[in-house]
Amino acid sequence: MRLDTYGCGCQHNCNYCYARSLLHFRGLWDAAHPRVADIEKVRRKIRSLPAGSIIRLGGMTDCFQPCELQYRTTYQAIQEMNLCRVGYLIVTKSALPSSPEYLAILDKDLAHIQITVTCLDDERTAQYEKASPPSQRIRAIQTLQAAGYDAAIRLSPIIEEYMDFDVLNSLEIEKCVIEFLRVNAWIKKWFQGVDFSKYTVRQGGYCHLPLEEKQRIIEKIHIPQKTICEDVTEHYQFWRDFVNPDKEDCCNLRKHHH
Repeated sequence: MRLDTYGCGCQHNCNYCYARSLLHFRGLWDAAHPRVADIEKVRRKIRSLPAGSIIRLGGMTDCFQPCELQYRTTYQAIQEMNLCRVGYLIVTKSALPSSPEYLAILDKDLAHIQITVTCLDDERTAQYEKASPPSQRIRAIQTLQAAGYDAAIRLSPIIEEYMDFDVLNSLEIEKCVIEFLRVNAWIKKWFQGVDFSKYTVRQGGYCHLPLEEKQRIIEKIHIPQKTICEDVTEHYQFWRDFVNPDKEDCCNLRKHHH
């Protein structure tokens, strides 16, 4: 299940964002002023779920974009999920989850935090997304990991030309979720410095890298636990059978045993 606490735009406004590419041409994307979810509706929905469910926060738009500091919709949703014992997977490009006020409410039994990084160079990243600088996001992951949370770096998308693998492998991060770039005409227009001629596999209206190329890139990542989130059906089956630690769950959310 997915919950978007903000919608129809995201202040991070990343150039490779599939939600932006889906909504932009319909005139439904307002990056400066995203819509804010009705917290009472959100609470009712959470209360209707069986305990032990898991909700992904931030599917189409980031749940920790800067306007969260103003509206606190995500904060209130987390408090409600804690009350109802509903698990939550936070997927964000923000360092905010590691700030003291959020650490104070994130429940170690319920919270899974995946912080997305596409490039480790703060200046280069600022050219195509308006999120927290990667250096802050890395510190946030390290803080959450040290505090005992189920925290992972989400390399989403992993773009070989943009990643310094030596630095990545030196960060002492224990878990990563890897997702590959999917390319359409919008993304080709918005993204510079990528060799799109390698993206030869067509599925679902996008072009993807062939499996061998993906495997070659995965080999460069030396983070102890690697799991791959995948769109291409045959590739998904390969990762599930031979790479992902949990065949049932490509998000690799750590199961708690009480």
